Amino acid sequence: MWVRMTQEDPGHSAAYVQRFRSLADQGFDLAGEARLVDAMLGRGSRVLDAGCGPGRLGGFLHAAGHDVVGVDVDPVLIAAAEEDHPGPRWLVRDLSELDLPAAGIDEPFDAIVCAGNVMTFLAPSTRVTVLRRLHAHAAAGGRATIGFGAGRGYGFDEFLDDARAAGWVPELLLATWDLRPFTPESDFLVAVLRPA
Repeated sequence: MWVRMTQEDPGHSAAYVQRFRSLADQGFDLAGEARLVDAMLGRGSRVLDAGCGPGRLGGFLHAAGHDVVGVDVDPVLIAAAEEDHPGPRWLVRDLSELDLPAAGIDEPFDAIVCAGNVMTFLAPSTRVTVLRRLHAHAAAGGRATIGFGAGRGYGFDEFLDDARAAGWVPELLLATWDLRPFTPESDFLVAVLRPA
């Protein structure tokens, strides 16, 4: 769905990059998701930033001492990540076809982060496939932290059912990246998942 948006509006990706650069220049806190993931990890952990966009989370996690690989389907966003956040390995990849060992990245990941409503930009037919591909890249004892908002065409219960079908077990459900508990009234979900 993201690819379709960029085809319909060729300037969409560049505007997205500029939006986050402007927010950073204005001093906005853009690392809340990354701080949550960092708090779950020991130094030097391996992190997959799935749907990394222009690299704000992966860049923060790299600066915090982690070994980060970021993947995104959009080459404009990957180019911005390389420019703004040198250090991690940034790759153009479709999450539904993710096979990092084929790119020479054999070691599994201690943490997978999928923020920024990435799950809602996937074609519905690929959601379980993406969750399976992420599962295939998780280390034993690793976790995935996935967050997205309500009202974007992907219900929270549907997502949790899809996650279970892909081999994940929900470990913790939050309503925000700053640790507020998830309730039936929540309009955002942050799901911490572990491999079954």
